[in-house]
Amino acid sequence: MAAPRPPPARLSGVMVPAPIQDLEALRALTALFKEQRNRETAPRTIFQRVLDILKKSSRAVELACREPAQVDHLAASLQLITECFRCLRNACIECSVNQNSIRNLDTIGVAVDLILLFRELRVEQESLLTAFRCGLQFLGNIASRNEASQRVVWMHAFPELFLVALLDLTIAKIAGEEPLTKDDVPVFLSHAELVASAFVDQCRAVLHLTAEQPTGDEEALATIRLLDVLCEMTANTDLLGYLQVFPGLLERVIDLLRLIHAAGSDTTSIFSPCASIKAEGDITNVAEGFKSHLIRLIGNLCYKNKENQDKVSELDGIPLILDSCGIDDSNPFLTQWVVYAIRNLTEDNSRNQDLIAKMEEQGLADPSLLKKMGFEVEKRGDKLILKSASDTPQL
Repeated sequence: MAAPRPPPARLSGVMVPAPIQDLEALRALTALFKEQRNRETAPRTIFQRVLDILKKSSRAVELACREPAQVDHLAASLQLITECFRCLRNACIECSVNQNSIRNLDTIGVAVDLILLFRELRVEQESLLTAFRCGLQFLGNIASRNEASQRVVWMHAFPELFLVALLDLTIAKIAGEEPLTKDDVPVFLSHAELVASAFVDQCRAVLHLTAEQPTGDEEALATIRLLDVLCEMTANTDLLGYLQVFPGLLERVIDLLRLIHAAGSDTTSIFSPCASIKAEGDITNVAEGFKSHLIRLIGNLCYKNKENQDKVSELDGIPLILDSCGIDDSNPFLTQWVVYAIRNLTEDNSRNQDLIAKMEEQGLADPSLLKKMGFEVEKRGDKLILKSASDTPQL
């Protein structure tokens, strides 16, 4: 594919500024890259040119960060930056060749640095928000189904960008009242892949947190935010199916729940039921709700999914979840999420129902907890049956 020619330097005798030539060329490329055949034939030199424009335009942002008065003169640069991100975003769609070419130019590092600079501007211009959003979309697309790009995004963006930008924006969008649009879904699916991959790889970092130093590990704190995002993503029907089959995610969540549950007996652990951090008379805990959210995520991943229901059982996750239900000041809604998870684990699954019935007979499951879930155990001959109680579940 030949690169589109920039507009002539003169139009009707009037000199056209270089930024306008660049903007028109970028818009043409963005449109061309909507077609798969154009993406597949794009020469690497195009991406070098786009990167050069991005770097040049980013200098205006750097200047505005140092001299706030320059913010009012950012319009042209923000237009160019936005179109650079759109162009690169489109070029990466289902095209690993372009993903690799763009990554190898160190475009990811430039993009992350620029997105972080946007935060320092402390202004609410619509053009800035658009550039910010397009930058995140580019990072999502270049990382989609590309492990090498995921590693580079992680290296540059974690934990700062995840903590302050991508995760918060993702939660705000997914948890908002407006449903995802048809255009939003592919972007958030790529974000889901990135977030799930990051969580699977890094989630054990939370075990480094202690009651004495609860905020000393940024990677651990970012992992807590990753879990928040995964809970919101799996509550969205457009993203749930993808995450239910994400390799290793359910296994890692159960493994982490087991470790967190065991750590609860250690009074120095931030995950101890009595662990809290007191500051100026208030009680706060950076890990508040973490255990509840792990159980919530398990429940979401098992929603109407027989394979995941069985997988939790095979990993001895059901006794673990039931044993997690207790008084825990750091997890005020723990019982409700246990109820939710067990209902999803037993729905249309006689094997899991039988397991819980046998646990109740052996004294390993609390009958009062089962009643809260809307269940009761009935003995019929030699069989134990877990059936719905007449009372509605106490959620």
